[in-house]
Amino acid sequence: MAEEKNLPVEGAEKDEKSDKIKIPDRLPVLVLRDIVVFPYMIVPLYVGRPKSKKAVDAALNGDRLILLLTQKDMNVEDPGRDGLYGFGTVALIVRMLKLPDGRMRVLVQGISRARLRDLHDDGKSLTAEAEGVEDREPGELALEGKALVKNVRQKFEQAGKLGKAISNEILVIAENIEEPGKLADIIASNLELKIEDSQSILEETDPLRRLGRVHDFLNYEIEMLNMQNQINLKAQGEMDKNQKEYFLRQQLKAIRKELGEESEVMEEVNAYLKKLEEARMPEAARKETEKNIDRLRKMHPESAESGVIRTYLDWMFDLPWAAASKDNLNLKRARAVLNQDHYGLEKVKERILEYLSVRKLNSQGRGPILCFVGPPGVGKTSLGRSIARALNKKFVRISLGGVRDEAEIRGHRRTYVGALPGKIIQELKNAGTHNPVFMMDEVDKIGMDFRGDPSSALLEVLDPEQNNSFTDHYLGVPFDLSKVLFITTANLLEPIQPAFRDRMEVIEIHGYSEEEKIEIARRHLIPRQLQANGLTARLIEFTPGALRNIVALYTREAGVRNLEREIGGICRKVAHKVALGQRQLVKITSRNLEKYAGVPRIFRDQLLEENAVGVATGMAWTPTGGDILFIEVRLIPGKGTLILTGSLGDVMKESASAALSLIKSSAAGLKLAVETFEKNDIHVHIPEGGIPKDGPSAGVTLATALVSAFTGKAVKRDIAMTGEITLRGKILPVGGIKEKVLAARRAGIRTIILPEKNKKDLGELKQTHRQGMNFLFVGEFREAVNAALVEPVF
Repeated sequence: MAEEKNLPVEGAEKDEKSDKIKIPDRLPVLVLRDIVVFPYMIVPLYVGRPKSKKAVDAALNGDRLILLLTQKDMNVEDPGRDGLYGFGTVALIVRMLKLPDGRMRVLVQGISRARLRDLHDDGKSLTAEAEGVEDREPGELALEGKALVKNVRQKFEQAGKLGKAISNEILVIAENIEEPGKLADIIASNLELKIEDSQSILEETDPLRRLGRVHDFLNYEIEMLNMQNQINLKAQGEMDKNQKEYFLRQQLKAIRKELGEESEVMEEVNAYLKKLEEARMPEAARKETEKNIDRLRKMHPESAESGVIRTYLDWMFDLPWAAASKDNLNLKRARAVLNQDHYGLEKVKERILEYLSVRKLNSQGRGPILCFVGPPGVGKTSLGRSIARALNKKFVRISLGGVRDEAEIRGHRRTYVGALPGKIIQELKNAGTHNPVFMMDEVDKIGMDFRGDPSSALLEVLDPEQNNSFTDHYLGVPFDLSKVLFITTANLLEPIQPAFRDRMEVIEIHGYSEEEKIEIARRHLIPRQLQANGLTARLIEFTPGALRNIVALYTREAGVRNLEREIGGICRKVAHKVALGQRQLVKITSRNLEKYAGVPRIFRDQLLEENAVGVATGMAWTPTGGDILFIEVRLIPGKGTLILTGSLGDVMKESASAALSLIKSSAAGLKLAVETFEKNDIHVHIPEGGIPKDGPSAGVTLATALVSAFTGKAVKRDIAMTGEITLRGKILPVGGIKEKVLAARRAGIRTIILPEKNKKDLGELKQTHRQGMNFLFVGEFREAVNAALVEPVF
């Protein structure tokens, strides 16, 4: 390298005042992918891109000078101005060779740093306007600068001794360089730094600061080299140790053979064979186990594969191939257990008792696959535990929320390091029986990515026609899952893929009513919180009024989780008093509730104070149960525009448009002039605008509020309604009737207008919920409007 540095330069102009090469105002640009070229560095470059080859040709046809710029992303084929670093190196092309594959091999020598001022791209090649950048003159080096130069030389030499690939020529050159900037460039070009680090050194024009940065990189490189050498020495020592142990074991094996003793492997093999005789495995599993025991017999005990086989055999013997728990077929006891653990949920309890009845008549029947769908906190998971207790079965549970890898279900193949069976087989091993109650939570939150679709893998598990021969990838043999009682849970049914949903018997668990929550709190939540907080019934008592207010004013949910939290918070405050020595009974009533539970967080829905024009009361289903909403309509002077506010969804907006069109078509019957619609804007608003609202069930309520606004007739304040409306004036059935009726009852409404075809849904309501309520079933829009307004208009 030192010899080539002094090659004669032909074509390049030199500055008249110095011996330096003069940099022209415009230079061809060669874009580099993965290298930064420093001044004084001679390096071969392979050029293949058309623009780069044109740039080389242009340089050779001129003064042989070219600007080398490094691109920021090496994967970009044709980077623009923003894709290039704005600081590069002016280089001299020393030699060029055209290769047979069309590329060029160019030998370049860095001349000077240069800052890019402007870049020109004519589509064929890149040219640039650049200005040369000279190092700042350090002057006479101070003592600190001389020490830094000496230290960097020593570190560079130390890196070479530790194994860094540095030629002796470079070491000699570095030893004889006194200028700090030049020394930094030479060493940086031989350290194999990242592009960003090399570029930062190239852009540093202060020689001492540049050398300081190179010093830091040298320190890091020496630490890495020392660590690599330590690892190599340790690995060599481990290898020697393993070889020593191997020879000792071979000698021990020979001694045992001479003494006639059985080898360690044979003892292990005999133990496995004894287990195989005692295990009641299916034929396919027995053959696979025998095959692996035979493989273990022929292997060296310390081989890596023998450990894999031992783990596999342990799994095979630990699985409950024939172990089963005896079902409790006493229907009365099962019903008592279910009633003891859960209040309500009659449909679920009946389904479990039906299953028990079938098992009593047919012991070989397959277990059902149930799917409990309902909001959070309604007791889906705890219901699974109760079912297991009622049936005298083991209970296992897995959560599938966020699971994305199919191997979580089917297991990994044994060819992978650290392979294990899937969650199904793992939990059956933990259960110890092949007929447990197996609960899979959150099946509506299963993910999917490049590793497979877990919900598709579950199709075999949850298909009664296939799961008697479920094959886990790790086991490689069928396992009978037909005796397992599978129960899945989900918050929503829609995210579950159709094929998966089709294999399950869906049982919807709706939210609890206010009365049910009070009873659940009295039977289950209060005793549990008393025990958790170290209290007894002699220290705290909840009155029915206090429980009713906790449910209505402090929680809004379908389940009872927040209700239990509120009760727990009150218990903790009482426990604090007891711990201070106040052991008298604390009675929680509706009057002193705020003292222990704080300010109410929920405002109970209330009726309007009086009948109002243009305001109708509707009912809505929500994930936390039900709610009532007020639809307000006002006519304002305008051009007949329909204005909708209150965070309405697309379906509700369409219902409003349909209701307005229906009223326009019924204008004659309502005795309304056409000009009424043309001269007024209709503003429809639903309060609580921060809460999104959607669905078709507000159609009849919207129509009633619009008729009231146009006719000036008030709507009865104590009547609520729900139903989808059509342009023909028909009222169609809707869902969530139970939740809507309960919400209206809580608000004090006693008359409810329902679609005629929803009459059958009242069967879901208990008699206590229907008591004192008046239900009007309508099939036509006119009937609903006449019933809702204080005066009939049709």
